[in-house]
Amino acid sequence: MARIVLISCVKKKLDHAAKAREMYISPFFKFSLAYAESLDPDRIYILSAKYGLLKLDDRIEPYELTLNKMPMREVQRWSEKIMSKLEQLVDLEKDEIVFVAGYRYRKYLIPHIRHYDVPLEGLGIGRQLKYMKDHST
Repeated sequence: MARIVLISCVKKKLDHAAKAREMYISPFFKFSLAYAESLDPDRIYILSAKYGLLKLDDRIEPYELTLNKMPMREVQRWSEKIMSKLEQLVDLEKDEIVFVAGYRYRKYLIPHIRHYDVPLEGLGIGRQLKYMKDHST
């Protein structure tokens, strides 16, 4: 069983092409990535509103798109694309998927995943940041 962490993209980005891990420059993303790394996962992916499922070293261009403002039908279509990629990369029956991602980024994914965890569920942004700071190495 592998442990896979999925973290969501954020609004604040560089203004030029970069690796995905470097593109997102907000403190929230930096703490999300540090927290994800502290979980000692086998892999970490970024859930990008524009690019879908990203590896940390995928090179991308900056963009302005978020699931938070998309109609739910579009979020469902985005989730279907993510699931198609995830099915190729992970064992949805055996692997543990940890979501460090907002509700819209995980809502339609969770029903297809047998073993998952949402450690920040129910916490406001400030409490999420504190939790990630306290639990990162």
